[in-house]
Amino acid sequence: MTGAAEKSNDSLWQKFKHKKRWAIKRFGKKVIYSLANFMENQSLVETTPFVSHEQFKELQQFQDNWQVVADEARDVLKFRDAIPGFEEVSRDQHRIAKDKQWKTFILYGFGKKMETNALIAPQTTKMLESVPDLQTAWFSILAPGYHIPAHTGVTKGILRAHLGVIIPEDYEKCRIRVGDETRSWREGSLFVIDDTYNHEVWNETDEERVILLFDFDRPMKWGGRFANKLLLSAMKMTAFYQEPKKNMEKFEDRFEAATRRANENLEKMSDQGQ
Repeated sequence: MTGAAEKSNDSLWQKFKHKKRWAIKRFGKKVIYSLANFMENQSLVETTPFVSHEQFKELQQFQDNWQVVADEARDVLKFRDAIPGFEEVSRDQHRIAKDKQWKTFILYGFGKKMETNALIAPQTTKMLESVPDLQTAWFSILAPGYHIPAHTGVTKGILRAHLGVIIPEDYEKCRIRVGDETRSWREGSLFVIDDTYNHEVWNETDEERVILLFDFDRPMKWGGRFANKLLLSAMKMTAFYQEPKKNMEKFEDRFEAATRRANENLEKMSDQGQ
């Protein structure tokens, strides 16, 4: 087979994979939308864009110890260049995350603890371990001046907590709109959102914004919990899950290598100074 024929076959295969991926995503969205009303009716908490966080007793510890979380976030930021952009972890996010302007340091991905990353933020990880039915958790790092376009989340069966960790001084210009309501982050403050509502984010300051973001299962009646579990299990069989999972592991290894090099350099400098 000639080189031109091989390239043609590769091109056709890539087009087929792209169409297959698009078809699966389209079918998946139809299934998710059809389940949304059911899960909403099954919910044991309000189904508003912002959900009162006081009813989740496990979340109070994050507000009480937010400075500990902030200190660990600063440890992570020492290796900023090794932290991937969201679009590098999941190419499905390419529309809302560009040019590494929205970085993610992942502690939990799809219910799995990232063991090496967790060593950098042990106290934060310990608190996350006490959150029932935790799905994902990461430090969400937004560059100065970046705008995350309007988008919607995947399933009504999950709620998302935001803890303000490192927030610009002009905090009112660093905000999120969920549905028709807009809020700004404050250091040490926490709120919970239903990200299936249309939402977008602005950081209209010249400072970086860092929050701890984590997802957990919405409290629901038995039927809703069962439907959500089936949906999440099905998603884990698709490229929507498989590709980010591989990428998370790759970037975890890259971050570990970066910290190891830094420690080795510090040891060399220390030895030379003796």
